Amino acid sequence: FFSPGFQVAPETKAVMKWLRSIPFVLSASLHGGELVVTYPYDYSRHPMEEKMFSPTPDEKVFKMLAKAYADAHPVISDRSELRCGGNFVKRGGIINGAEWYSFTGGMADFNYLHTNCFEVTVEVGCEKFPLEEELFTIWHENKGALLNYMEMVHRGIKGIVSDKFGNPIKNARISVRDIQHDVTTGN
Repeated sequence: FFSPGFQVAPETKAVMKWLRSIPFVLSASLHGGELVVTYPYDYSRHPMEEKMFSPTPDEKVFKMLAKAYADAHPVISDRSELRCGGNFVKRGGIINGAEWYSFTGGMADFNYLHTNCFEVTVEVGCEKFPLEEELFTIWHENKGALLNYMEMVHRGIKGIVSDKFGNPIKNARISVRDIQHDVTTGN
Protein backbone atom coordinates (compact mmCIF):
# COMPACT_ATOMS: atom_id res chain seq x y z
CA PHE A 1 0.00 0.00 0.00
CA PHE A 2 2.79 2.44 0.89
CA SER A 3 5.92 3.09 -1.16
CA PRO A 4 9.13 1.35 -0.01
CA GLY A 5 10.82 3.39 2.70
CA PHE A 6 7.60 5.30 3.44
CA GLN A 7 7.34 6.11 7.16
CA VAL A 8 3.83 6.01 8.58
CA ALA A 9 3.27 8.78 11.13
CA PRO A 10 2.11 7.69 14.62
CA GLU A 11 -1.19 9.56 14.25
CA THR A 12 -1.83 7.80 10.92
CA LYS A 13 -1.13 4.43 12.53
CA ALA A 14 -3.59 5.33 15.31
CA VAL A 15 -6.32 6.23 12.80
CA MET A 16 -5.68 3.01 10.86
CA LYS A 17 -6.03 0.98 14.07
CA TRP A 18 -9.21 2.89 14.98
CA LEU A 19 -10.73 2.27 11.54
CA ARG A 20 -10.06 -1.46 11.88
CA SER A 21 -11.57 -1.63 15.38
CA ILE A 22 -14.93 0.06 14.63
CA PRO A 23 -17.04 -0.87 11.61
CA PHE A 24 -17.17 2.56 9.98
CA VAL A 25 -18.90 2.60 6.60
CA LEU A 26 -18.56 6.24 5.50
CA SER A 27 -15.99 8.97 6.02
CA ALA A 28 -14.66 12.13 4.44
CA SER A 29 -11.27 13.76 4.55
CA LEU A 30 -11.44 17.56 4.48
CA HIS A 31 -8.70 19.49 2.69
CA GLY A 32 -8.25 23.04 1.46
CA GLY A 33 -6.91 24.56 -1.72
CA GLU A 34 -9.62 23.76 -4.26
CA LEU A 35 -13.36 23.16 -4.58
CA VAL A 36 -13.93 19.57 -5.69
CA VAL A 37 -14.81 16.16 -4.26
CA THR A 38 -12.46 13.31 -5.16
CA TYR A 39 -12.98 9.58 -4.74
CA PRO A 40 -10.76 6.47 -4.93
CA TYR A 41 -8.54 5.34 -6.21
CA ASP A 42 -6.13 8.18 -5.50
CA TYR A 43 -3.15 6.10 -6.59
CA SER A 44 -2.93 5.33 -10.29
CA ARG A 45 -3.09 1.68 -11.32
CA HIS A 46 0.03 2.46 -13.32
CA PRO A 47 2.38 4.39 -10.99
CA MET A 48 4.25 6.05 -13.85
CA GLU A 49 1.01 7.47 -15.27
CA GLU A 50 -0.16 10.84 -13.97
CA LYS A 51 -3.79 11.87 -14.27
CA MET A 52 -4.97 8.36 -15.08
CA PHE A 53 -8.56 7.37 -14.34
CA SER A 54 -8.28 4.56 -11.77
CA PRO A 55 -11.74 3.38 -10.71
CA THR A 56 -12.52 0.98 -7.89
CA PRO A 57 -14.94 -1.90 -8.43
CA ASP A 58 -17.45 0.37 -6.62
CA GLU A 59 -17.04 3.30 -9.05
CA LYS A 60 -20.80 3.92 -9.28
CA VAL A 61 -21.18 4.07 -5.50
CA PHE A 62 -18.24 6.45 -5.11
CA LYS A 63 -19.60 8.74 -7.82
CA MET A 64 -22.98 8.76 -6.08
CA LEU A 65 -21.32 9.64 -2.74
CA ALA A 66 -19.19 12.39 -4.26
CA LYS A 67 -22.18 13.83 -6.13
CA ALA A 68 -24.26 13.83 -2.92
CA TYR A 69 -21.69 16.20 -1.41
CA ALA A 70 -20.98 18.28 -4.51
CA ASP A 71 -24.63 18.80 -5.45
CA ALA A 72 -25.47 20.07 -1.94
CA HIS A 73 -22.53 22.51 -1.82
CA PRO A 74 -23.60 25.99 -2.96
CA VAL A 75 -20.30 26.85 -4.65
CA ILE A 76 -19.27 23.44 -6.01
CA SER A 77 -22.71 23.11 -7.61
CA ASP A 78 -22.46 26.63 -9.09
CA ARG A 79 -22.06 26.23 -12.88
CA SER A 80 -19.66 29.17 -13.24
CA GLU A 81 -16.31 28.16 -14.69
CA LEU A 82 -14.78 31.49 -13.66
CA ARG A 83 -14.56 30.64 -9.96
CA CYS A 84 -12.17 28.53 -7.89
CA GLY A 85 -12.94 24.94 -8.79
CA GLY A 86 -14.51 26.07 -12.07
CA ASN A 87 -12.35 23.66 -14.03
CA PHE A 88 -14.38 20.82 -12.43
CA VAL A 89 -17.79 22.23 -13.45
CA LYS A 90 -18.10 20.00 -16.52
CA ARG A 91 -17.43 17.00 -14.25
CA GLY A 92 -20.14 18.00 -11.79
CA GLY A 93 -17.63 19.07 -9.15
CA ILE A 94 -16.22 15.56 -8.68
CA ILE A 95 -13.26 13.60 -10.04
CA ASN A 96 -11.52 10.28 -9.58
CA GLY A 97 -8.53 11.11 -7.36
CA ALA A 98 -5.85 9.54 -9.56
CA GLU A 99 -7.30 11.26 -12.60
CA TRP A 100 -6.70 14.62 -10.89
CA TYR A 101 -3.29 13.67 -9.51
CA SER A 102 -1.94 10.33 -8.33
CA PHE A 103 -0.42 9.81 -4.89
CA THR A 104 0.29 6.81 -2.69
CA GLY A 105 -0.73 6.27 0.91
CA GLY A 106 -4.06 8.12 0.92
CA MET A 107 -6.65 7.32 3.57
CA ALA A 108 -9.48 6.92 1.05
CA ASP A 109 -7.58 4.13 -0.72
CA PHE A 110 -6.58 2.56 2.60
CA ASN A 111 -10.17 2.61 3.86
CA TYR A 112 -11.49 1.01 0.69
CA LEU A 113 -8.81 -1.67 0.52
CA HIS A 114 -8.53 -2.54 4.22
CA THR A 115 -11.88 -1.70 5.88
CA ASN A 116 -15.57 -1.46 4.96
CA CYS A 117 -15.37 2.33 4.99
CA PHE A 118 -15.99 4.33 1.82
CA GLU A 119 -14.22 7.69 1.96
CA VAL A 120 -14.17 10.71 -0.31
CA THR A 121 -11.83 13.68 -0.11
CA VAL A 122 -13.49 17.06 0.01
CA GLU A 123 -11.51 20.11 -0.99
CA VAL A 124 -13.58 22.58 1.06
CA GLY A 125 -12.25 25.91 -0.13
CA CYS A 126 -9.96 27.78 -2.47
CA GLU A 127 -7.36 28.66 0.13
CA LYS A 128 -4.96 25.97 1.34
CA PHE A 129 -4.62 27.84 4.64
CA PRO A 130 -7.68 30.09 5.01
CA LEU A 131 -7.62 33.05 7.34
CA GLU A 132 -9.58 32.79 10.57
CA GLU A 133 -12.23 35.21 9.32
CA GLU A 134 -12.90 32.95 6.30
CA LEU A 135 -13.67 29.86 8.40
CA PHE A 136 -17.25 30.90 9.23
CA THR A 137 -18.14 31.19 5.54
CA ILE A 138 -16.37 27.92 4.68
CA TRP A 139 -18.29 26.16 7.46
CA HIS A 140 -21.63 27.45 6.19
CA GLU A 141 -20.79 26.52 2.59
CA ASN A 142 -20.01 22.96 3.69
CA LYS A 143 -22.51 22.31 6.49
CA GLY A 144 -25.47 21.26 4.31
CA ALA A 145 -23.22 19.22 2.03
CA LEU A 146 -21.75 17.39 5.02
CA LEU A 147 -25.22 16.59 6.33
CA ASN A 148 -26.35 15.40 2.90
CA TYR A 149 -23.24 13.23 2.65
CA MET A 150 -23.82 11.74 6.11
CA GLU A 151 -27.34 10.74 5.09
CA MET A 152 -25.77 8.53 2.42
CA VAL A 153 -24.88 6.09 5.20
CA HIS A 154 -28.39 4.69 4.72
CA ARG A 155 -27.62 3.62 1.14
CA GLY A 156 -26.01 0.34 0.15
CA ILE A 157 -25.51 -2.82 2.17
CA LYS A 158 -26.87 -2.78 5.71
CA GLY A 159 -28.45 -5.18 8.11
CA ILE A 160 -27.51 -8.07 10.37
CA VAL A 161 -26.07 -11.37 9.23
CA SER A 162 -27.10 -14.02 11.72
CA ASP A 163 -27.09 -17.78 12.15
CA LYS A 164 -30.26 -19.87 12.38
CA PHE A 165 -30.54 -18.99 16.09
CA GLY A 166 -30.42 -15.24 15.46
CA ASN A 167 -26.84 -14.82 16.69
CA PRO A 168 -24.78 -12.27 14.73
CA ILE A 169 -22.01 -13.75 12.60
CA LYS A 170 -18.69 -11.95 12.99
CA ASN A 171 -16.56 -11.42 9.87
CA ALA A 172 -19.12 -12.87 7.44
CA ARG A 173 -18.17 -12.03 3.87
CA ILE A 174 -20.81 -10.34 1.75
CA SER A 175 -20.42 -10.38 -2.02
CA VAL A 176 -22.39 -8.45 -4.60
CA ARG A 177 -22.63 -9.92 -8.08
CA ASP A 178 -20.47 -8.11 -10.65
CA ILE A 179 -18.56 -6.11 -7.99
CA GLN A 180 -15.17 -7.56 -7.19
CA HIS A 181 -14.99 -6.07 -3.68
CA ASP A 182 -16.49 -7.85 -0.71
CA VAL A 183 -17.41 -6.36 2.66
CA THR A 184 -17.39 -8.15 6.00
CA THR A 185 -19.67 -7.90 9.00
CA GLY A 186 -18.48 -6.21 12.17
CA ASN A 187 -18.07 -7.65 15.64
